[in-house]
Amino acid sequence: MRIILAAAAVVMLAALAFAAPWLQFVLTLAIAKGFAALGVAVLLRAGLISIGHAMFFAASAYGAAFLARAGINDLGLLLILSVLVSALIGAIAGSFLVRYRAIFFAMLNLAVSMVFYALCAKLYGVTGGTDGLPVPIPAVFGIVFAEPVFKSILFYLSLTLMVLVGLAVHRYLDSPLGHALSAVHSNEIRLEYLGIPVWAVLLIAYTISAALAGLGGAIAGFAIGRVVPDFAFWTASGHLVLIAVLGGIGGVPGAFIGALFLELLHSAAVTVTDAWNMFVGITLIVVIMFMPQGIYGLFERKEAQSS
Repeated sequence: MRIILAAAAVVMLAALAFAAPWLQFVLTLAIAKGFAALGVAVLLRAGLISIGHAMFFAASAYGAAFLARAGINDLGLLLILSVLVSALIGAIAGSFLVRYRAIFFAMLNLAVSMVFYALCAKLYGVTGGTDGLPVPIPAVFGIVFAEPVFKSILFYLSLTLMVLVGLAVHRYLDSPLGHALSAVHSNEIRLEYLGIPVWAVLLIAYTISAALAGLGGAIAGFAIGRVVPDFAFWTASGHLVLIAVLGGIGGVPGAFIGALFLELLHSAAVTVTDAWNMFVGITLIVVIMFMPQGIYGLFERKEAQSS
């Protein structure tokens, strides 16, 4: 049943973007943020809240801009390399951050990400400062398409990656390593007694979550065409946590559901009123009050009742 619903949702998104091309940009950004929120959700499985994952989101986008400057002009290669950049930074930062728990983990992630933000904003000669760096349109299979065509290709590629990466993350969370994350949250000491290295389990999870955020950042950079330091600001990190919690951390689809819900709600609210922040805030309060397990949790509850 879940597979049928997921397939129907993907087909609906593809049809919606085909029928209304102006929605492609909004949906591409939503999927990009969904990847990053999925990275946050992976850590939430272990009870760890990262208020700094926008750093990896931005690092990958900057990586794509730098690599393009270096002469790499293939979309697939740029995506892979920029994700590897964020994964490497995640492995280095995570090697000491995963030693901490609770508020200390959250605040240290925030501190490291804000140092990264300050460097991006102040190193004008390297990062372009607050003006940022352009992310040029790369070639796809050796062909450089016009911007509208490239944006369509990027959307359908993002949609495909959402399915493939989502399945891979689902397999990971359903593996012994994934189950160990939940065990860290419930009883870390017992896990150590069983001979399972908690530090290694969390470092792997942290690196994967950084790579997921990096994939989202690279896609966002290509969609927007420019990367700026605000990609790494603390409010962007908080936005990712909000998406993860709003969508629900019970399963992989939650992150994408939350991201799509917020982006579409934001786009609709902007067209109705200038006070769109208030409208979005009220909607979020209602959702959080009446759906504490997130939007995806609502679907799971209905499925459990029907069975």
